[in-house]
Amino acid sequence: MILERNFWVTALALVCVFNSSQALADQNQSEVLAVADQALELITAENFAGLADLMLDDAITVSTALREGRHEVNLRTAAEQRASKPSVDIVERGFDPTVLISGTVAMTWYPYDIYIDGAWSHCGVDVFSMVRTDDGWRIASMTWSTEQPPACQPHPDGEPN
Repeated sequence: MILERNFWVTALALVCVFNSSQALADQNQSEVLAVADQALELITAENFAGLADLMLDDAITVSTALREGRHEVNLRTAAEQRASKPSVDIVERGFDPTVLISGTVAMTWYPYDIYIDGAWSHCGVDVFSMVRTDDGWRIASMTWSTEQPPACQPHPDGEPN
């Protein structure tokens, strides 16, 4: 009888620990995705100072593309990002994100498409590398590919409204 009671107490304790761990993991995942979503919203709002506010002071952005058989890689610091003043209308939409977290490190793999001045531009993947700070999740780097279908997919909702 005592052995059976101890089994059930242990089982209940394990269920409680698992449920609280899962709740924390879900909360962290939601927080990480919220930062990535906010970054895309700020890009669409052409608020690059706001985007830089989501980043660590020493964060970088890296754009990549394959053009005419040559690999192009362009880096910018958070300070350069903050000073950006685009002269075009941008709509960037992410979809079907994947979030991975290990302790204080997180990554969001976020397929996206971009329309510039109302016309199709390109699609690709945004990769947000983040770290947890005392102020919450911050972007350490943002890297993206610049591609055309079939190498990437446009947003499943079709053209933006």
